[in-house]
Amino acid sequence: MTLYESNYIRLGWLAGNLRALDGEHRSRVAADLELKLAVLERGPYTTMLQLTYAFGGGPDAPDAPDLAVRVYHDARVAEAHAFGAPPRAADDLRSRWTRNVMLNKWLEYCVERGHRFGAAA
Repeated sequence: MTLYESNYIRLGWLAGNLRALDGEHRSRVAADLELKLAVLERGPYTTMLQLTYAFGGGPDAPDAPDLAVRVYHDARVAEAHAFGAPPRAADDLRSRWTRNVMLNKWLEYCVERGHRFGAAA
């Protein structure tokens, strides 16, 4: 759970008030790719986000990494759910751990590069 708590804190550094997020946000900094954050679904206690880089090249150009993140507001944790697609039913602990470590490091990297969304900017 410490990793998921750290993800929540780092996501807050990047996006500010996670409960207030809505729609799509973009962050542009010098010497880095554009970072996109989109709210995919919102419930009373959770929000599903998509975090990805925009590589450009038109609407059909792939964006990667493409990470779905579920934010649990009451528990104050954030969990990386999938790379570009819904999680598989047979998702094992090792896969979940790997995704969440990657999310944690990526969030730290984005903040260090100067990326910010919404009120956090």
